[in-house]
Amino acid sequence: MDSGWRLFLRTIVARAYPRLIGQMRQTSWLFFETFLPFIAVAGYVYVYRAMQAPADYIGFAVMGGAMTAFWMNVTWAMSAQLYWEKDNGNLALYIMAPNSMMAILLGMALGGMLSTALRAAVIIILGTWAFHVSFAVSSFVQLFAVFLITMSALYGMGMLFASLFLLYGRNVWQINIAMQEPIYFVSGFYFPIKNFGAAISLMASIIPMTLGMDAMRQLMFSSGPVIGLLSVPVEIVSLLFLSVLFVTAAKYWLDKMERLAVAEGTLTDRRR
Repeated sequence: MDSGWRLFLRTIVARAYPRLIGQMRQTSWLFFETFLPFIAVAGYVYVYRAMQAPADYIGFAVMGGAMTAFWMNVTWAMSAQLYWEKDNGNLALYIMAPNSMMAILLGMALGGMLSTALRAAVIIILGTWAFHVSFAVSSFVQLFAVFLITMSALYGMGMLFASLFLLYGRNVWQINIAMQEPIYFVSGFYFPIKNFGAAISLMASIIPMTLGMDAMRQLMFSSGPVIGLLSVPVEIVSLLFLSVLFVTAAKYWLDKMERLAVAEGTLTDRRR
C-alpha cells in the first residue's frame, strides 16, 4: 500500500479529478460562474465610460471580474467544504482514512483552481472583445509568477477557513455571504486599491487577492505602475510570506481538528 509522499500525491490527484470532471457536468454552474460576473464587469465598464475614466480602468474591471471566479471558488468550494462534508456524512471517512487532510484539501484546491481558470479566461476574452481592452504586459514571467503565488496564498487561506469554519462556525452559508461583497470592496476588485490610502490599503493586503491584483495590474497595463500600491518585487515577497503563513496556519488547524475528532469521537459546532 502507498504511504508517505506517494500517498500524499495520489490523494491530491484523486481529489482534484472529481473537481475537474464534476464541475463540467453541471452546466448551470458554467452560466452562473461565468456570465453573471461578466454582467457585473459590464456595469463597472459603463460607469467608468460615463465618468470618462482612463481607458485602463476598463481593463481593471475586466481583470477584477475574472478574479472573482477564484474568490467564489475559495469561499464556496474550499472554505465551506469540510462543513458540508460533515453534513453529508463524509467527514468521518476523511478522518479515518490514512490520507492527510492537507492532501485532500490540496487536491480540492488544485482541481478547483484549474476548472476556475477556464471560467476566468472566458471572462477576460469576452471582456477584451466586447470592451476593446488593450494590454501592455511588461513581463510575462513576472505576471505568471505573481498569479501562481497569489493562488497559493489564496487557496492556503481557503484551507485555513475550511478548518476554522468547521470548528467554530454554525452558519457557514451566512458567513460566506457576509464576506463576499466586503472582500470585493476592500480588495479593489474593480478599482485600484491605492485609492483607499496607505493605511486601509495595507490592512486590506492581508487578503492575498489585494496584492495579487495590484501586482498583476502593474504588469498588464501601461498606467499600472502609477496606480500601484507597492512595487512588484515587494508585493511578490509579501505574497510569498502570506503563502507560507496561511499554509502553515492551515496545517496547524487541520491537525488540531483531527486530534479533536480522534479524542472526542465527533466534531461539533460548539466553540472550543
